[in-house]
Amino acid sequence: MKPAPIPDNEPARLEALRQYQILDTAPEQTYDDITKLVTFICGTPMAQLSLVDKDRQWFKSKIGLDESQTPRGIAFCAHTILQTEPLIVNDATLDERFRDNPLVTEPPHVRFYAGVPLVNPKGFALGSLCAVDRHPRQLNPGQIAALAALGRQVVMLFELRRVAAELAETAAQVKTLSGILPICAFCKRIRDDEGYWEQVEAYVTAHTGAWFSHGYCPECARKHYPGFSPAPAT
Repeated sequence: MKPAPIPDNEPARLEALRQYQILDTAPEQTYDDITKLVTFICGTPMAQLSLVDKDRQWFKSKIGLDESQTPRGIAFCAHTILQTEPLIVNDATLDERFRDNPLVTEPPHVRFYAGVPLVNPKGFALGSLCAVDRHPRQLNPGQIAALAALGRQVVMLFELRRVAAELAETAAQVKTLSGILPICAFCKRIRDDEGYWEQVEAYVTAHTGAWFSHGYCPECARKHYPGFSPAPAT
C-alpha cells in the first residue's frame, strides 16, 4: 500500500485549514445532521466528515466509527483531496490503491467508499465528506449529486465560522481602540500590550487595517507655512 501523494500546494492548504479554527473542536449538531443525511441518502452504515491535517485525518463528525482520527497515510480521504470530482471506490479489495490498506484488511473492513472533496472558495481541499460501507455497493448519479451538494453546505458552514471569528477579532480590536490607550505626552507614540512604543499610525494600522494619508489642517498650515494660503474648500 502506498500513501496518497502530498498535494503541490500543501503548505498553503494546511494554512487555509488552520484559518477555520475547527481542528480538535467538540462535536456539533449541525455537522452531525449532515453525516446522518449522508447515511440516509447513500444507504450506508458509516459516514464521516474528515479534515486532512499534516499527519492525520481528523473527524469533525462521524457515524459508525469509534476513532476520532486515523493516520493520514492510510486515509481514503487523503486521496479524495487530490481531485475535484468525487472519489468512488465500489469494492476496495479490487482497487490496488486500497486492497492492502489496514482499514480494508482489518476493522472496520471498508469495502465501499464515496467521498467528495471539501474545496474552499480559494481552491484548497480541506478534507472530505464521505459515505462508507463494509460491503461493496454502487451509488446512482442522484446519490452522488446529493453527496456533493452536502459537501458544499459543509464548506459554507466553514466559511460562516471563519467570518464570525474574524468579526469577533475586529470587534475586540475596536474595543481596544475605544478604551484608554497609554500615549506619550511629548512624541504621541502609543504603548502596545507588550510594552513597545510605536507611532499612532502604525498602531492603528496594525489593529484596524486602516492606512493614513497625510496633509495639513488649515491651522497648522498657517502656523508652519505662514506664506501658504490653501484654496478654499468647494
